[in-house]
Amino acid sequence: MARPIITLTMNPALDLSTATQMVVGEHKLRCGPTRVDPGGGGVNVARVIHRLGGQALAIYAVGGPTGDAYRQLLETEGVPTRPVRIAGSTRQSFTVDELATGKQFRFVLEGPEVSEPEWQACLSALGQATPHGGFVVASGSLPPGVPRDFYARVALLCRERGAHCVVDASGPALEAALAEGVFLIKPSRRELGELVGRDLSSEESVIEAAQAIIGRGSCQFVAVTLGGDGAILVSATEVLRQLTPVIEVQSTVGAGDSFLGALVLRLGQGCDPATAFRSAVAAGTATAMTPATELCSRAGVERLEAELRPR
Repeated sequence: MARPIITLTMNPALDLSTATQMVVGEHKLRCGPTRVDPGGGGVNVARVIHRLGGQALAIYAVGGPTGDAYRQLLETEGVPTRPVRIAGSTRQSFTVDELATGKQFRFVLEGPEVSEPEWQACLSALGQATPHGGFVVASGSLPPGVPRDFYARVALLCRERGAHCVVDASGPALEAALAEGVFLIKPSRRELGELVGRDLSSEESVIEAAQAIIGRGSCQFVAVTLGGDGAILVSATEVLRQLTPVIEVQSTVGAGDSFLGALVLRLGQGCDPATAFRSAVAAGTATAMTPATELCSRAGVERLEAELRPR
């Protein structure tokens, strides 16, 4: 029986995406059709798990008119949710594809101020929902007002309830979580380099950095995404490498969240790390093959899962 999964998103974003022929300063840019999706790390993880046939409860902070639209979109998808109301209005993000060059421009807004009673309410909702032996995925940036040790508080809560804490963050928020101790982190190569304070230009340097973090007892798994070069999953006992197939990349928005969603889902279903890792790479790749802010489909992930082979 699959273990329960909870996701936590403190800074969700209403994702808008469109395309224009060319981005030129001081010009009125005529755009094509607009797509709107409920984005943000933990919410995207829950959406992918739902698409792959799993179950995940998405807890997220939400407020204002954009927050109302955000909630409606999630309800339409059928993702189980527990929204926590805040006074500020949920942020938006804006993605523009430049048709003339194939470039993608991503504008990410900061997010509303979240007061202490509001972020404490999010922790309370998480504490009420977190079951023993389940997974908690804390993902995404922290909005203004939320303390830098917030994910460390989430990690402590998980330990007290016997849950596995998974963190997808960067900078001080990730450092604080690792100081508390978590089950798994999912940095990109760049984020891992920032964490250890050096350039990780080779695969060997990535593995060494991940092994050093695990060796300190900060986490059990480090899953490093390498973009077009695939990904690496490191534990105390093994190193798994997986190349991505050659594809035509449409958009990388949500690819990392899709990777993490599939990884946690398969681990929660009792799959071994190698199988879960292959599913994760398949989901990230499948999302990169979709346009704008669209996420992967179950059929696309299952097809790639069958094609991928470990290195």
